[in-house]
Amino acid sequence: MARSKNHRKYSSGFNASARQAAQMLLLKPTMWRLLKVHVHGQSNLDDLQGACVVFANHSSHLDTPLIYGALPRRISKFLAAGAAQDYFYDKWWKSGPMTLFFNGYPIDRGKDDGPGKRNVRGLSGALLDEGVPLLIFPEGSRSRTGAMGPFKHGVASLCISRKVPAVPIALIGAHDAWPSSQKGLPKGRPSVHVIIGHPMTPYPGEIAHEFSERMRRRVLELHDGTARAYGARTLEEYARSAALEAANRTELPEDPQPEEK
Repeated sequence: MARSKNHRKYSSGFNASARQAAQMLLLKPTMWRLLKVHVHGQSNLDDLQGACVVFANHSSHLDTPLIYGALPRRISKFLAAGAAQDYFYDKWWKSGPMTLFFNGYPIDRGKDDGPGKRNVRGLSGALLDEGVPLLIFPEGSRSRTGAMGPFKHGVASLCISRKVPAVPIALIGAHDAWPSSQKGLPKGRPSVHVIIGHPMTPYPGEIAHEFSERMRRRVLELHDGTARAYGARTLEEYARSAALEAANRTELPEDPQPEEK
């Protein structure tokens, strides 16, 4: 298949070398100084070759740099991170770092259909066809509570249609280190864990929503098993806290008691 000029930059060896230099000299040292990073399961990727889709729970802006820093260089070298077109590609000062550090490309979340919007539908599939591995967060956006939301089925569909494996990653502690409500960078070097699971492939005849749910359960297992071992909060606990907060916000006030005469 002939390469599109628009896609060639994502698999350029020159761009990859410049990007890895930026990651190793700037991005990773900064993240590893801000946080105490523990990486688990790198050996699970020893036999992984070619295109794949890396996916993870998403609750912090720390998630993407943590994943790039934790993956073996042979995978992160050409890894292209899908980023929301409506958020990261509306200003140059947001799209620039995505390109420099993460080989970023825009994903259409269907939130803006303005006249100047670039048509990026099908770009994920085109990149996989050219052998470029992808990083996509199936929740679609960051969790504001730390709980993991439902997965959209797009990642599972890509893996099924392109016959590529999905690489599960669980991120522990990133939300507490830098939640969406916190304006400043993390302080005190909080601990975070990056757990890399075995690559997953769709079962014969498995359809997108079935594979997507299996992928979600795998991240949940990776996250909560390690979280319990290290005394960190589990995704189940985040979900419980979020449900209680939502219930408290919608709870009706008690009827006032009648005054005694």
